[in-house]
Amino acid sequence: MALMLQISQHRALVASLVLSALLLGCKKSDSTGDGGATGGRQFLSMGTAPVGGAFPVVGGAIAEVLNEHKGTVDWKVQAKGTKGSQENIRRLQQEELELALSNAAISYFAARGEAGWDKVYDIRAIATLAPNVALFIARADSGIQSIADLKGKRVITGPAGAGFQQFVEPILAEHGVAWDEITSLNATQSGAVDQLGDGAADAAFLGGAVPTGSITQAASTFDVTYIPFDESVRQKLIEKYAFFHPATIPGGTYKGLDDDFLGLNVGSMHLITAASQSDELIYEVTKSIWENRAEIAGKHPAGKAINEKNVARNTGIEYHPGAIKFYEEVGVLEAAEKPAAEEAPAADAPAEAAAAAE
Repeated sequence: MALMLQISQHRALVASLVLSALLLGCKKSDSTGDGGATGGRQFLSMGTAPVGGAFPVVGGAIAEVLNEHKGTVDWKVQAKGTKGSQENIRRLQQEELELALSNAAISYFAARGEAGWDKVYDIRAIATLAPNVALFIARADSGIQSIADLKGKRVITGPAGAGFQQFVEPILAEHGVAWDEITSLNATQSGAVDQLGDGAADAAFLGGAVPTGSITQAASTFDVTYIPFDESVRQKLIEKYAFFHPATIPGGTYKGLDDDFLGLNVGSMHLITAASQSDELIYEVTKSIWENRAEIAGKHPAGKAINEKNVARNTGIEYHPGAIKFYEEVGVLEAAEKPAAEEAPAADAPAEAAAAAE
């Protein structure tokens, strides 16, 4: 009797193991697996940022268009809210995300294991999106006339945990201001305007779309000094860091800004992935984004930056081989390799706003 019970239990165990194996096999065929583009449906998670900024909206627009135009791959793309660029990069490395949005400056240092990153992150670019045009502003009665004057001042450098130090610090350093020579304060863009207004902060680094709502708000609340970049330093920054690009803010954009302001794109929004993702999958993703860019732009104006001169622009991050293959086929790489001219950002092409990016 005991022997028959053991045999019965053994058979039940074998049946359970077989069923588990079958279920596991089904699960693998219905996921991204090793990142390849073959097999069953591919579930692709795209990291964005907290609700309230441009990343979730742009990521959602891209995901919707990809799901409507799958090409040769049966994928299902889901945009997921995260803490922003830094978390996205780490989760790509951990294979918890297949796609992600990031600020190009933050990606630049992550790919090199510099500026506070604990190691080199093996990430690749798919598409460069909208620019992030930012500058320092102060109250006109602050006495601050240059970036060098920020020494010893209370300066708002972006939201807590956003990683904006990675592009603000180089700007300060090249102007002769060390990070520990300012008191760095964290705030959203609207919070920055409030703190400037009540004197809790001396200056703030604001930007994103042109015009940027927070700067418009500040200029309508108090007289603003638009702190200029030293021109020789601005050019040095552009030459030294691939993620910096020239960007002119036209005179009249903001109250009190009568002349053109020679500014900087301090790190474009871009779509990235892990180097380990399959060439076929990323080729198809790139192809679908490019061929349906008008639909993306229809859902969010940042999609207008998906154009020949910008989408494959060098920001210091290698492009994924799958993306390179497609861009070579359509001749986009040749247009992107031409030297960048002084840009005048369009008012209807919103970028990653400093408070909203992460």
